[in-house]
Amino acid sequence: MASIVVEAPAKLNLTLDVLGKREDGYHEMKMVMQSVSLTDRIALTTREGKGIRLSTNLGFLPLDEHNLAASAALRLKEATGTDWGELDIRLEKRIPVCAGMAGGSSDAAAVLRGLNELCALGLTLEELAEIGERVGSDVPYCVLGGTALAQGRGEVITPLPSLPKCYVVLAKPGFPISTPELFAQLDNQRTRRRPDTAGVLKALEERDLGGVARRMFNVFEEVLPPRKRSQVEELKGEFLRCGALGASMTGTGPTVFGLFEEQKGAQEAEKALKALCREVFLAETIQ
Repeated sequence: MASIVVEAPAKLNLTLDVLGKREDGYHEMKMVMQSVSLTDRIALTTREGKGIRLSTNLGFLPLDEHNLAASAALRLKEATGTDWGELDIRLEKRIPVCAGMAGGSSDAAAVLRGLNELCALGLTLEELAEIGERVGSDVPYCVLGGTALAQGRGEVITPLPSLPKCYVVLAKPGFPISTPELFAQLDNQRTRRRPDTAGVLKALEERDLGGVARRMFNVFEEVLPPRKRSQVEELKGEFLRCGALGASMTGTGPTVFGLFEEQKGAQEAEKALKALCREVFLAETIQ
């Protein structure tokens, strides 16, 4: 029997742009991504036997291949032919589900990294990211992590200069978001505002945290239903009133986050946002 515990960091979109629909039915994306210290924790154990057993602290999550953690293990086994016997995956979820923070994709990436080490497969992160692409579009980024530009469906990853370390407060509103509906809305209307991705890239090169924060934007904010958009705008406004350098929605939402240079300011904002949202988290950027 052999075991390993791996962390699965949440991701944030510093920018998110959708450039159009592709011939293959997917959308062409352009996003600046960032890992943060809010993580899921995954324990992997191999023993004699066969099959995959998945357990989690959230009873409503699937425990078969529909869970990306199990899917990642199967794709890795297919790609390498490795026989590890029976695999036990214990998933402790701390990243909110359906929150725009790639929690499931990060779980899959952590399984790939963990099994690579546990089974001494010797694969590079780039090779793991290629396998992860078969699991989901966000998985390659989650394998590599840090600060990166994601293009294509999200699977084409270019590492970027690190975002200067800062504190992040994340607030998840209590309403659901339909990702297909948001993409459909983008397909059916002209996008009026796009993120200044080039400006963010330049600010990263100059290690200008404020320059990055001021340019953060997510095109999905433009196509939210009016009531939900109003709630997102209210949260962004509260972040700025609390001293955030900038605020934006991540992924297809609904989580809104703000960047803070000082920990004290982030802690005060965390308290203030808890008056508006039940799920509020304080984290740091990681590389």
